[in-house]
Amino acid sequence: MSARLVRALALTSLVVAPLSAQTEQRAVKGANVAIYNLAGRMRAVAGTGDAVIVEFTRGGADAAKLKIETGPLRGRETFRIVYPADQIVYPERDSRSRTSIDVRDDGTFSDGGSDDFRDRNRVEIRSYGPGLEAFADLVVRVPRGQKIELFLAVGRAEISNVEGDVLLDVGAAEVDVSGMKGFLTLDTGSGRVAVRDVTGDLNIDTGSGGLSVDRVKGNVLRIDSGSGGVQGNDIEVREFNADVGSGGLRVYRMKAARVRAETGSGGITLELLSDIERMDVETGSGGATIRLPATLSAEIEAETGSGGFTTDFEIVTRRVSRNHIAGRIGDGRARIQIEAGSGSVRLMKN
Repeated sequence: MSARLVRALALTSLVVAPLSAQTEQRAVKGANVAIYNLAGRMRAVAGTGDAVIVEFTRGGADAAKLKIETGPLRGRETFRIVYPADQIVYPERDSRSRTSIDVRDDGTFSDGGSDDFRDRNRVEIRSYGPGLEAFADLVVRVPRGQKIELFLAVGRAEISNVEGDVLLDVGAAEVDVSGMKGFLTLDTGSGRVAVRDVTGDLNIDTGSGGLSVDRVKGNVLRIDSGSGGVQGNDIEVREFNADVGSGGLRVYRMKAARVRAETGSGGITLELLSDIERMDVETGSGGATIRLPATLSAEIEAETGSGGFTTDFEIVTRRVSRNHIAGRIGDGRARIQIEAGSGSVRLMKN
């Protein structure tokens, strides 16, 4: 091979080699900080100092067209990645589904705000086809005690070892939360959600996709799931409240004084390791199996539309019929009410 040809090939290689993505950084300081990104990965981790540090890496063929904006909006300091298009291609997305979302001209979305929709554009995000091919991956370093709101339309979101007051709102994204302390609000449209090793109050609202909650300790755990099964393990709270549209609810090794659990379709399984004050359980379709300490003392009322009632507790009955039972276990300190539209009810000892 001639020296001229070698030089030509080397020059060609230099021309076509992709430029490595550059990571940039911005500091956002305020009592309440909001971060917005339409497509990519967002990872919130513990930070230091008195400002939120956002490290961001742009990607995609049109990455250079993304704009970075900061400043106060609606009572919060903000960091916003603005996509100058209403058709966005996120090539890193695994599925071939499409997500549509209303986005304001300033790059904000999903946070309520003004009822005036005139400055909002309908934006579609997909993994293929024509459009602006761009996304951004973010690492958000959150100081201890910070109040922060994280908004992501499509991609993946993670929160790890953050201590503060956090709201995470995603459209279509998988969510993973671990090692957090503080108050956490999750609002997801679709995608699996995993929460584990959290100390503090949780408010979780999922549209579709499974939810797992493990090793949570706090005052209140509230779950509202549209579709997809919910499973929990090692929960210790004062109040547990779960409403599952479809998919069933299973919680094991839970300690809670007040329990409310409801499913539209799908059964309920609860294992309580502590004494209770009040329990309300209702299924539209599907049975209910509840395990409680052998020392249980409660007034109980259980009703099934179809299916029977079984228990290994001794109940002093007041009223018994084919599908209904009311009575007292022990001295009746707690209150238990169970209703199953279809399926059996089982009240068992641990």
